[in-house]
Parts: sequence; C-alpha cells; structure tokens
Amino acid sequence: MSGLLSVPATVSLRRAHHPMRRRGVTYGPEGETHARHHPPPRLRARHPHRGHLAESSVGSPGTEGRHAAHRMLRAWLHTLRDRLTVDVAAHFAAQLPDLLRGAYYDGWDPSTAPVKYDREGYVNRFVQEAKVTAEEVPRIAPAVTGVVREHVSPGHLEAALEQLPHDIQALILQPTG
Repeated sequence: MSGLLSVPATVSLRRAHHPMRRRGVTYGPEGETHARHHPPPRLRARHPHRGHLAESSVGSPGTEGRHAAHRMLRAWLHTLRDRLTVDVAAHFAAQLPDLLRGAYYDGWDPSTAPVKYDREGYVNRFVQEAKVTAEEVPRIAPAVTGVVREHVSPGHLEAALEQLPHDIQALILQPTG
C-alpha cells in the first residue's frame, strides 16, 4: 500500500492534552489565559459605565442622582419615541445599546404612534415622566441629548430628530451652558 501514511495504533490523531494547560481556560496568541466563559478583553463589548449618567450634567453623583438621571433619560427616550412614526422609532431603537433599548421600548404601544404634540406638550410629558419642573427641561433635555448622542452611531440621532417639529428640536438641541 504505497502512498498511504501508516500511523502506529498507539498514536492518537486527536490533539494531545498538554500537561500545562488547564480545563476551562483558553489561551490567547501570546499565551495569556482567559476563562472560557469570559471573552478575551479585546473581544469584550464596551459597555457604558453605570454611573455615566449620574456623573454627567443630568444628575448628581450618588444613588438618588443615579435614579433621577435614569428617570430623565427614560423620559427623554419616551417623549422622542412617542412622537416618531413606528418605522423611525424602530430604526432609532436598533441603534441603542441593549440597556437603553429596553428602557426605550418599555410601555410602548405602537398602535398609538405617533402622538402629535408641540413644544408645550413635549415639556408637559417630560415633566410628568421625569418628575422635574418645567423650568428645568431646557437644561436637562439637551444634556440628555448629549448623553444619548454618545451611544448611537453618528447621524442616527439627527435622522430621528428631523421627524420632530422645529420648536421641539430647538429645545432638545439647544447648547447647554
């Protein structure tokens, strides 16, 4: 049987177990170790820091600041979502990180979208959901817009905001000082 490679019966064709390698651990190209249930650092998704909103100009540090910041973010997401058509709302949601997407869709009834309201209606809805005063909305809404902008692909926020009336756009996009 010339041409055929003969392999002794004592040699296994499977990869031999290396005595220095441990089970449940993967080894990177440079020999670094990683537990199998955790991806290597270079492959791990980048998640926004939990306290990011509380540390921004939206809320103050601490537990109550975090809760207030999340309430304001949620109010911002819901007031935007409710004013958009279903298609635009879904397209915008697809750009959001999972945590924000969950807050965005929470309690949404697409059969009622879009809800038509002007600047005053926007402020009233924001005040009711965020539990802030109407005087605070011109400061808070643009700050939240800046935070959301950091978490979506360039141009997607602007595409969604183009669907809003100009007076609401002006409120949401005004510079924070």
